[in-house]
Amino acid sequence: MRTKRIMTAAALAVVFAVSTAWAQQPTQRVAGTLDKVEGNMLYIKSASGPVTLKLADNALVVARVKASAADIKAGDYVATGGVPQADGTQKAVELRIFPESMRGNGEGHRPGWPGAANGTMTNGGVGQTVTSVDGPVLTVKLKDGDKKIVVGPSVPVQRLVVSDRNELKAGAAVAAAAAAKQPDGTFTAARIDVGRGDAVP
Repeated sequence: MRTKRIMTAAALAVVFAVSTAWAQQPTQRVAGTLDKVEGNMLYIKSASGPVTLKLADNALVVARVKASAADIKAGDYVATGGVPQADGTQKAVELRIFPESMRGNGEGHRPGWPGAANGTMTNGGVGQTVTSVDGPVLTVKLKDGDKKIVVGPSVPVQRLVVSDRNELKAGAAVAAAAAAKQPDGTFTAARIDVGRGDAVP
């Protein structure tokens, strides 16, 4: 009888572990060119093949617009993917300027940005900006200590603009940074970024 109880408990533990893992499905980035839109369903041509992505009813649509380092000003809220330098600064690899409505999004400095080896992500408000031979140096204000970000002349800079589904047209470059894969192989997402003009999210 005791053996049966132990086996039952073990079986329940396995079921719980599987169901917990299922409930906490990891998300992944889905990106490509929009082929067509049917209601909440986006059909995307990605580098690995066709992808079907279902947007939430209240999904956030964010347009990406090409900008430059000259567009960054004190008070802007920015997100920067960068690489730590020997002098303690972060060398920007890409930078995004957020709209005021998205201030606070992912605030902080952390490792693990996938765009470069030893990459970091720094999100925060811009304080002082000075000019150096390597490009503008931004002081990003953070709760646990400011970070200095060097933005070289070749660093891609984009401005994010909260938009609507009218941005979603065939041929547009799109990306969902946190898409959840479903059992049928499709994906779901609560946010989609779309490039305006030749901007690629």
